[in-house]
Amino acid sequence: MSVALKLLQEKVGVEPDGAYGPNTARAITKHYGLDRVKAAHLLGQAGHESGGFKLTRENLNYSVEAMMRVWPSRFPDEDSAKPYARNGAKLASKVYVGRMGNETPEDAAKFIGRGFLQLTGRNNYKAFAHDMRLPEVLTDPSLVEEDYAFETAMWFFDKNGLWKIAGEGVNDDAIAKITKRVNGGHHGLKDRADRTRQAWDWLR
Repeated sequence: MSVALKLLQEKVGVEPDGAYGPNTARAITKHYGLDRVKAAHLLGQAGHESGGFKLTRENLNYSVEAMMRVWPSRFPDEDSAKPYARNGAKLASKVYVGRMGNETPEDAAKFIGRGFLQLTGRNNYKAFAHDMRLPEVLTDPSLVEEDYAFETAMWFFDKNGLWKIAGEGVNDDAIAKITKRVNGGHHGLKDRADRTRQAWDWLR
């Protein structure tokens, strides 16, 4: 059961049962002052990234095969991937140091993906902390896993111009554009589209 979802439900005034459904979707939309189309896109993308609002911490316990699939340029063959298999700290250092403001292996391990949209990297955490006036996030990034899981998702949409794309409507083109901004590609596009349209229907 997702602690982050229960906390969000308490915040928006519905029964904190840890189950995402129409009532929770409507309450989130109302509480945060979102219109139907913006809420549908945000809930669809966040729902996919978090496995149905259940996961709020990046799991770097990858198999060799998974690493080769997710990072083909970094791990082109089994020999290159084996040293990092099932070793989250070592993998974080390999794939995140020198990117997104992470300067050290400690940064890479500390600022892994968290929240319903997987806020990742020291630069993003720093910008979120500044914009939201939450400096404590930098010393305790785990706050993003529970307390600010949804706020970071909204912040990401705001900072990356995704509300404007959402305004184009709930259609294949808009969903694909937003997915590219969130994911860097189109991974899980069908599930994202299904979740977006489900939220759209719930918010009638």
